Amino acid sequence: MTLGTRIVVMKDGVIQQVDTPQNLYDKPQNLFVAGFMGSPQMNFMDATISKKGSDVFATFGSHTVKLPEVKAKKVIDGGYEGKTVVLGIRPEDVHDEEMFINASPNSVIEATVRVYELLGAEVFLYLNIDENIEITARVNPRTTARPDDTLKVAFDMSKLHIFDKETEQIISN
Repeated sequence: MTLGTRIVVMKDGVIQQVDTPQNLYDKPQNLFVAGFMGSPQMNFMDATISKKGSDVFATFGSHTVKLPEVKAKKVIDGGYEGKTVVLGIRPEDVHDEEMFINASPNSVIEATVRVYELLGAEVFLYLNIDENIEITARVNPRTTARPDDTLKVAFDMSKLHIFDKETEQIISN
């Protein structure tokens, strides 16, 4: 990727997206490109969209997060209220730092650590949300989280990707 200025991502002989390496990573046009770019790959969760007043929420398992205004507008304007969408969040955008959690009360969830993988300059935490949703977080090696711990994590909602569940195309990123 570092040598290319434009990359073509193909699946089964069909072009999925042609873009710069950074745009493929930051602004994937569908679920395939989002999952293909990055290691570990983007986390995906089915979520139901709801609206209370002017606030828009995504619910997955027993957790509900508030969508940022720009993303909320695209979801509501697209007619997704009451429907299931796919949320995508990259592992580096899942935070366990207390400062980030305190600054992001609308995106805090609880998860249980299944596996702690120290890689030197970073740690991968493999987490379970409500037993049936699995996500990966790329966190600072100074984390105190260990296997079987239940901890709070927060999503960087500005980096959240929302995909149409049926077409797998991007709604907002």
